[in-house]
Amino acid sequence: MDICLRNVDNKCNKSITPGSVHGMLWLQTHFEDEQWEALSESRVTISEIDSKLLCQDAHLAGLKVENISEVSILDVLPKTN
Repeated sequence: MDICLRNVDNKCNKSITPGSVHGMLWLQTHFEDEQWEALSESRVTISEIDSKLLCQDAHLAGLKVENISEVSILDVLPKTN
């Protein structure tokens, strides 16, 4: 797996996690230089529409993308009042 997309909220926004050197290099060609550190630390979030476009483009480039969408991170975090 070169790139992993994971739900972060109930609006289907996705966090991006590079899973290989190829995935990170490919992401660097699609994001501004200022975002590279955040990409390497999995701190970038994109919309569901943008994640679909990213998946299509990455697949065309020969990358393997894992899209985890069953459960969002918010659904598994402890709820506080």
